[in-house]
Amino acid sequence: MVENKNSELNHKLVDATTDVGRELIAYKEATMPMKSLQLRPGINWRPSEQFMRELMRSTNISQKFTKDEINDKLKKAFDKYGLKGTRFEFCISSETGLAPQLSSGNYEIRSPNFLTAIADNVHNLQSIFFLVVNNADFESTDPVETLSVVIPDYNTVVMKQMRVMILGMVFFTLIIISAFYVTVRTLLRQKKLSEIKNDFINNMTHEFKTPLATISLAVDALRNEKVIHDKQKSDYFSGIIKEENKRMNKQVETILQAALLEKQELQLNLKPIHVHEIIRNVMENFELQFREINARRDLQLLAKQDLVEADEVHFTNLISNLIDNAIKYSREQLNIKIGTNNNTKNLVIRIEDNGIGMNKETQRRIFEKFYRAHTGNIHNVKGFGLGLSYVKNVVDAHHGKIRVESTVGKGTTFILEFPVKKSVVVNS
Repeated sequence: MVENKNSELNHKLVDATTDVGRELIAYKEATMPMKSLQLRPGINWRPSEQFMRELMRSTNISQKFTKDEINDKLKKAFDKYGLKGTRFEFCISSETGLAPQLSSGNYEIRSPNFLTAIADNVHNLQSIFFLVVNNADFESTDPVETLSVVIPDYNTVVMKQMRVMILGMVFFTLIIISAFYVTVRTLLRQKKLSEIKNDFINNMTHEFKTPLATISLAVDALRNEKVIHDKQKSDYFSGIIKEENKRMNKQVETILQAALLEKQELQLNLKPIHVHEIIRNVMENFELQFREINARRDLQLLAKQDLVEADEVHFTNLISNLIDNAIKYSREQLNIKIGTNNNTKNLVIRIEDNGIGMNKETQRRIFEKFYRAHTGNIHNVKGFGLGLSYVKNVVDAHHGKIRVESTVGKGTTFILEFPVKKSVVVNS
């Protein structure tokens, strides 16, 4: 492309120089005295050779045109051939020989930087046009005038001429790279979704298999004749079936909630609620689990304003999921701390545990749907990886904020902020 543009630029320069040169030749021919000599019919007169030489002597270009006029003619010619704005230098010189010697200094008209430009024939491009008037009858003794035009640093001009093509190539290259990036990213995303789907199916199978097995054993026990006639044992096994059934319903409800959130169909029944009351109720619901694992609880509900506009069911589930998450990833003895306080406009809730903690990668992905922190090949943490995704959606639906701080081996802290609803006092 560069070679083609170099050749094209050379042709354009020659064409522009030729146009101006022919225009100047036309002027020279028009100013020759021989053109205006007319003899009356019937007069038989042969002029002398000296007389004819004087008649053939034409006017020099410099006698008719100024430097600015020649410059304007060249600019118009450059514009005509697509070289608008291209810098050039020129001169009109006269020599008695047929070959012009530009170094002799016999210049009629010269642009200011012509000598510097003509000296560098490596980086600059030159075109010469001979301003010779053709005459078949007489031999002119006038000096030979030449129009010389130089384009300084023509490589830069070539690159400017190629600017549109270069930008086009860069643009299409970027499109190709972007398409390749999107394709690879889509493939990786599909691979990731496939892995998440398989992990979800495995987790769901495990979560449902355990209660189904328990229910099956309880049903078999109820069929036993000794159990049938023993009301206490019958009630015991019936209670197991009921609890396992509730457990399965809870898992199904979790999946359905995730489906609703995916479709953005989460319906909120907003009303003023006291967060401290919600936290205390949730902690009471987990009391049996806390006692079973001998967990230590520390409530520091110090917020003076705990009234927020929220959906009581979803807000309760939000707190429950965070506490349940702390229990799942606890170590030998759980130490859970829940505190509240107020900043300028919001209610701040901190739920802190001393569990296994999370690395940076897990912290970045903890709120992704179906993502579960790896705890090794042992399935010792139950769930579908939907809990924290649900928490994030509920927080966003309530125009709140949530962030996580965690250190591997030391524990995790979830920090939530919600706008406080101002209390309205009515004067009686």
